[in-house]
Amino acid sequence: MLVNNAGVGLSGRFDQVTLEEFNWVIDVNFRAVVQLTHTLLPALKAEPGSHIANISSLFGLVAPAGQAAYAASKFAVRGFTEALRHELARDGIGVTSVHPGGIRTRIAESARVGSGVSREEHEAGTREFAKLLRIEPADTADAILSGIERRRGRVLIGRSAKALDLAARLLPTSYGRLLDAVGGTRARPATAADRLTPTPTTDLR
Repeated sequence: MLVNNAGVGLSGRFDQVTLEEFNWVIDVNFRAVVQLTHTLLPALKAEPGSHIANISSLFGLVAPAGQAAYAASKFAVRGFTEALRHELARDGIGVTSVHPGGIRTRIAESARVGSGVSREEHEAGTREFAKLLRIEPADTADAILSGIERRRGRVLIGRSAKALDLAARLLPTSYGRLLDAVGGTRARPATAADRLTPTPTTDLR
């Protein structure tokens, strides 16, 4: 089993970050997933029943303002994972795309600050965002393992992920208004959550 879980965040709108900063997020969040999967794929193919789980994000389902680099990387992980699922089905390899909501990790605290973002703006967003991270990592791990054991193609973790996945399906070009209405995400550091209260429930598909 391969679980690709590397992830970093970058605080700032697209016009507040450099291309070097943007590409750093893409390198860690997406290209590392591709490289490691490509390297280990022969070993996975050699073992019947192998499984790949790639950790995308709530922001691999929706892309709010202020999250251009992070959302681009996580949407890329989602697309890569879906293609792999179709390609590797004949080899008996399961492939799961995981979309966590408000998980209690340090990704927001350890996010890089875009060159055009003031320290005060970043710190204020980080403090506000930390209030939304309520799901315990252990509960998240249990949900991911359950999805893998059941050979699910996708795992949504938390009410926020489930609600915004539905919003993106119903309002594909205007869900940004919903994000603003429930609290907005413009000033938040890069990671996955929203004002809808996350709970440790899962939607395994």
